[in-house]
Amino acid sequence: MAICHLPLPVGRPAITWTKVERRIKMTNTEKASPLRVIQLTDPHLMADPSGALLGVNTRDSLDAVITLALKDPVTPDLLLATGDLAQDGSEEAYRVFADKLKAFNCPSVWLPGNHDHGPVLRQVIAGTDHGRRQVIAGGWQFIQLDTSVPGKVYGELSAEELEFLSASLSVHPQLPALVNLHHHPVDIGCEWMAEIGLRNREAFWQVIDRFSHVKVVLWGHIHQEFDALRHDVRLLATPSTCIQFKSGARKFSVEEKAPGYRWFDLHRSGDFETGVCRADDFEYDLDCNSTGY
Repeated sequence: MAICHLPLPVGRPAITWTKVERRIKMTNTEKASPLRVIQLTDPHLMADPSGALLGVNTRDSLDAVITLALKDPVTPDLLLATGDLAQDGSEEAYRVFADKLKAFNCPSVWLPGNHDHGPVLRQVIAGTDHGRRQVIAGGWQFIQLDTSVPGKVYGELSAEELEFLSASLSVHPQLPALVNLHHHPVDIGCEWMAEIGLRNREAFWQVIDRFSHVKVVLWGHIHQEFDALRHDVRLLATPSTCIQFKSGARKFSVEEKAPGYRWFDLHRSGDFETGVCRADDFEYDLDCNSTGY
């Protein structure tokens, strides 16, 4: 399981999309529209078009989720891809992912997961905005953290990542913040996943707790929906676009829930709405007897 560490944006300003700013600009007579953001996570794509995870073709399942998202009359302004984009770490898998995201016609930022291959991922996204670590749009800031550890399934934030988080949150204290990572930074009540989450979560929360403008911490990795509150911070995780892990399971276990995505409507006030949509019409033959993947 190879990983990547996306470079810090040294000398590069936080990205701002004027399209977004024009869309949400208020006039004297109308209320600003919220920023629409969607999260896609853990697609586990492969170079082989027929590549499947526990019987589920991961390209087909991603297609089903994208098709569902495109039916929403509200078009997204930003897409967050929170890791395990490729199961095999292949260049072809990342290029397929990039090609599929073109359907949204909006910017996207990508995070590495424990299955991703760093050098290959960096090569594919070179010269694009997919590797941006801090994004400013619609009166919000989005901070992308790399929790991957070479050769390991669990996650950890390096000292440099923690400093990047602190510095990024310090720059725009007036803007509500949504912090993205791949590995879960809290106990999710799933025993077998307890050891493969974020190992140094205490250090992470020590930083987060210093900044009251952090509104959301969002992650992938757990292949299931999660929604909780820690102090005033909303803790959210999202179903995979392929297979789903059974919540509350003591041992590795999957369940026959449809793949899905998460949407956000983010208001400049710091208020927001969010929900999960699943591609219930997607047909698949899941291997429910598997003990791993």
